[in-house]
Amino acid sequence: ARVKMSCEEIPVYAVKFGENFCLYFEGLECDAFRKDKILQRVLRNVNSQLLVVRPDLNVAAFEDVTDQEIKPGNGMQFNIHYYNTTPPSAGRPVAFSVRVADKSYYLCCEKQCGKMMVQFREGEVPKDIPGESNAIFFKRTFTSCSSGAFKFEYSLEQGMFLAFEEEGCLRKLTLKKSREDEVDETMKI
Repeated sequence: ARVKMSCEEIPVYAVKFGENFCLYFEGLECDAFRKDKILQRVLRNVNSQLLVVRPDLNVAAFEDVTDQEIKPGNGMQFNIHYYNTTPPSAGRPVAFSVRVADKSYYLCCEKQCGKMMVQFREGEVPKDIPGESNAIFFKRTFTSCSSGAFKFEYSLEQGMFLAFEEEGCLRKLTLKKSREDEVDETMKI
């Protein structure tokens, strides 16, 4: 009989035959995150606004932007770095980077005053990440009926997703706790 493996099981490989021809197995070591591919995209919220990064103002917010305003190096075109990991996770691991003028910035989360904050730090996204990282998010389909929209869960805090929140006239990028009993449109990207 064939046994169907679930993605939550730990992959193993045969190590050796022992006495009486017993086969010994060993669990695979997690090979952390290894970069797979990079796609360039703009990130839109449910209001069709584009995410714009402005490092000089230390802000990332969703704004009304015309197609003509989208140009390389203006903080609107994101590189989505896809990673492979073992064992498989519940979503595809990704990291985000963006170019503003002649500098590259990557998205990460850091605790400030007891609250997790979204930050864009100058530098490149690493090719390989040996363990946990504050720059990795798990890409998931937003809902089963909206396959073109996604939500991104922060890898270091289960249930925390990238979202936008109103702050004055801005719709700032933030991390938000998901409630299982509701569909939160502010997390739809």
